[in-house]
Amino acid sequence: MELALYGPEGFYRSGAGPAAHFRTSVHASRQFAAALARLVIEVDELLGQPRSVDLVDIGAADGNLLASIMSELPSDLQGRVNLVAVEIRDRPAGLSPRIDWRSELPEQIVGVLLANEWLDNVPIAVVERTSLSLATVLVDLVSGDEQLGGPISSEQTAWLDQWWSLSEARVGDRAEVGLTRDNAWRDAVARLRVGLAVTVDYSHDRNGRLAGHYASGTMAGFRAGRWVPPVPDGSCDITAHVALDACAAAAASLGIDETLMTTQRNALMSLGVSGRRPPLEWATTHPVSYVSALAAASEAGELLHRSGLGRFGWLAQSRGMGLGPSLTTLTARPDEAPAG
Repeated sequence: MELALYGPEGFYRSGAGPAAHFRTSVHASRQFAAALARLVIEVDELLGQPRSVDLVDIGAADGNLLASIMSELPSDLQGRVNLVAVEIRDRPAGLSPRIDWRSELPEQIVGVLLANEWLDNVPIAVVERTSLSLATVLVDLVSGDEQLGGPISSEQTAWLDQWWSLSEARVGDRAEVGLTRDNAWRDAVARLRVGLAVTVDYSHDRNGRLAGHYASGTMAGFRAGRWVPPVPDGSCDITAHVALDACAAAAASLGIDETLMTTQRNALMSLGVSGRRPPLEWATTHPVSYVSALAAASEAGELLHRSGLGRFGWLAQSRGMGLGPSLTTLTARPDEAPAG
């Protein structure tokens, strides 16, 4: 997975880039960036509107999210925000010079750390229950053919015991070991001196995992907008859902003040995104405004859809401050628990 995604000819280093293959919240509507801009404004106010505030985007793709967020900020904050894109691809042509493009995270962050659909591409190990034990699943780098390898490590066993136990599973059931993602998120949050860290992704929770809802695993491939077998040859994206609860626990020892896990639907609605349609009478009294408002409602509806983008998981963790007024009001309802 590491080689297929990030090697010299990997999916994220070559070709047209991810935007040519799949649609994210960033592509669905600028309202996603506008909501995140509101979050940045709240953090800036909690920090006392300092002379500078950082906005760091991990896995920044083409930098479009950062540029869109900046355009939604008030002019005063635009002048004070440090925009940092963390991405292994080369800097895109025409990107705003205000955006610092780098391949590694800054050593210290004061402000907001964003990771939108990043952790699902952090490589993981897949294990399978056999009649005797748990074995690592091996895959051919060209054909995608699979076979079982040797036993898993003691660290992997400990993680599975806590987060995705296969002790009662059937032979052939699988799990995905999220240790690498826990470590990646913990390392990222450790750079946050004061502020808010937010990661958004396909996700699942421990109750669902232990109930066997993901017994076949979640690993998948995407190419040109279609699901394809996750063959690690560099021609497709390879992704698997994220155990955000385990990531949250991994960062807890860093002195986290508050942690929130919720759905994208809940989070965006708290930040002002609404799919409410305009009054029908506007169609005759204010036709131009009606068409504009209807289009905005349609875009918001895509971001909030319970079985689509709205079901993404949000994990927010703060250091040295609270979550901010919008996120503080949230509690995930049982029927909207984060899931993939």
